[in-house]
Amino acid sequence: MPQEEAYKDFRNFLYKIWEHLGLPEPTTNQYELAHLLQNGPKRLMFGGFRGVGKSFITSAFCLWTWYWNYDAKIMVVSASGQRAANFSTFCLDLINQVDFLSHLMPKTHQRQSTIKFDVGPCRSDQSPSMKSASISGNITGDRSDLIIPDDVENPKNSATEGMREKIREAVKEFEAVIKPGGRILYLGTPQTIQSLYNELVNRGYKQVLLPARYPNKEYEDVLGDRLMPHIRKATKDNPELRDTPTEPTRFPDFELESRSVAYGRSGFALQFMLDTRLSDMIRYPLKLDDLTVMNLNEEVGPQKVVWAKAPDLAWDVECYGFDGDRYYRPMQVDSGDWLKYTGSILTIDPSGRGKDETTWNILKFLNGYLYLLKVDGDQRGYDEVVLTKIVKDAKKYNVQKVLYESNYGDGMFGSIIKPYFDRDYHCTIEEVKVSGQKEARIIDTLEPVLTQHRLIVDLSVIEQDLMVPNNQKEGDFASGFSLMYQLSHLTRDRGSLAHDDRLDALSMAVNYFNEQLTRDADRSIAKRRAEALDSELKKFIEVGGGKTLDTTPRWGKSRRQHRLATARI
Repeated sequence: MPQEEAYKDFRNFLYKIWEHLGLPEPTTNQYELAHLLQNGPKRLMFGGFRGVGKSFITSAFCLWTWYWNYDAKIMVVSASGQRAANFSTFCLDLINQVDFLSHLMPKTHQRQSTIKFDVGPCRSDQSPSMKSASISGNITGDRSDLIIPDDVENPKNSATEGMREKIREAVKEFEAVIKPGGRILYLGTPQTIQSLYNELVNRGYKQVLLPARYPNKEYEDVLGDRLMPHIRKATKDNPELRDTPTEPTRFPDFELESRSVAYGRSGFALQFMLDTRLSDMIRYPLKLDDLTVMNLNEEVGPQKVVWAKAPDLAWDVECYGFDGDRYYRPMQVDSGDWLKYTGSILTIDPSGRGKDETTWNILKFLNGYLYLLKVDGDQRGYDEVVLTKIVKDAKKYNVQKVLYESNYGDGMFGSIIKPYFDRDYHCTIEEVKVSGQKEARIIDTLEPVLTQHRLIVDLSVIEQDLMVPNNQKEGDFASGFSLMYQLSHLTRDRGSLAHDDRLDALSMAVNYFNEQLTRDADRSIAKRRAEALDSELKKFIEVGGGKTLDTTPRWGKSRRQHRLATARI
């Protein structure tokens, strides 16, 4: 086959490039990526584990593109300008080093910097053959046939919801820059379930993932058709491959194990297995499936509620959590008489008119459990309609105390709403001052209560939560005003949520009852100790009565200690 004809297949072209660089022949995975780059869809997101060579191979693909089309315009965009410049520098280095690419060298009168350069044979044009840019920089003005967003998202620029929103908005500009019929090829590693890379699927992109190990059955089911076809076929043909390296020569098992130690379990899962689930488990500590959801009464509640996570207990309602999150009914509810709640509180997180809400909720207490009966919010701030609604709810649910966060307006909200309570419903009104980083404070308050399954939520709260105004951009799946969205998406990163008002009000209420929850826990410990002591005394009496042959004392002494004590008598 003539050389020119052979190079029409990018895999052959890649082989020659690697040969000229003195590198080993590309691996099966690298050849499959090469085939995907040449023949894949016009909108593609490729996620490969660290070290697989996705950027190098894509750099060679740029050269192959120019080899067949001198006038092709390519733009590479990364999280930082330096990373993007490194990509274009590698392209120039390849042109310099590979003899059959020497004709692509920029001529003296052409652009030839690491930020933008031309290939020698191209026609004069306003746009360079290659332009490199930062995602936070200006990418307008040029027109491109191929755009390569290479790791536009990283942990530093996507830690908060505000940062992620900026990236989501910035990449929309690609559609304005790309020429008709052009291609956009994303390269990167998903950071979380909220990653831009995962959202691209909803924008018409094909996502293809290459992990460092052949996935086990569970992980394969999660990935579905996002897994590279040849990897999925390999595990189907030979199930013994599961959990073994996909690049056994370059990344054998011991090498992956050392990377796992270096990166930690979550870091390895993220960077090498492209598995966001463990990362999300760690980053998002408040879980919706830790809640118990049931129909509650405004005045009385069950003495005991037993939580369980079982498929037959799952509610068939929409859930704003992550993949696999569900709401669950209690496995068991105390069959005795329901009792009057021993505590009830309404908490308010005030806000002025604007993008945030004035939010409030009603939480009641009984026998160590917290019962969430009402959640509401309104963007009209301290409008008369809002204040009236709050007082009406306090009266309806017969709350004993109202707490409001004093940080807003230096406690001004209290003086505004107090006349409404004086007129329509008399109860105790107190301000609460909070300090410290909000995200950490909320998590530290709510996580122990949720993990102990002490928070019981009325089904109506869940149903109404699904109806809150949708403030998110079109295409996003949930409302940022939703309590359940806020609860499940909160991280310890400062500003991780665009809105956290409803969650903050809930945290205030739970914190109020924390002392009682602690007292209940102490009483439970004391009760268990008393029961244990009664049991030991009973056993002791049985021993003394000769009802058992086992004479070993049960209160901490060894057999030898017992014999010595007996000998002294």
